[in-house]
Amino acid sequence: MDEIIYLIGDATTPDTQGPKIISHICNDIGAWGKGFVLAISKRWPKPEARYRAWYKGRKRNGFGLGAVQLVQVENDIWVANMVGQHNIRRTKTGPPIRYEAIEECLRKVASHALELGASIHMPRIGCGLAGGKWEEIEPIIVKQLSSKDIPVFVYDFNEKGVKSTLDP
Repeated sequence: MDEIIYLIGDATTPDTQGPKIISHICNDIGAWGKGFVLAISKRWPKPEARYRAWYKGRKRNGFGLGAVQLVQVENDIWVANMVGQHNIRRTKTGPPIRYEAIEECLRKVASHALELGASIHMPRIGCGLAGGKWEEIEPIIVKQLSSKDIPVFVYDFNEKGVKSTLDP
């Protein structure tokens, strides 16, 4: 299964059977408050609280680019806080996205997904505030997840409330 399933809907409300991991990109400076994280925080406070504590203890806990924190938010849903963005602003050297960190994060998420028997759900990670290009991120997702037979669902949010194509 080397494909990604694209849906219109909200990645925080995956409508599939079995365990699910909602994956998203975080920055490496402890900032949480714009982009997809707002949708996560609206549904579950725990991923933000755990991310902030993880950042606060970063000198002793492995927090940094390429790190992943898995937070269980429901019986069968986990949120993967993936540190794939350096800082939050574009600089002379480019946008905050770090593709190599995204690849490392997804490699770790794949391990968790295989262990849990989980599908992966995400927005177009790294393409919003991080400034990444989907044509560079998509092959990383295929390599690290889809090629390992992990079902991957990428959601394009529609503010008009269009339901996911998984809905009957």
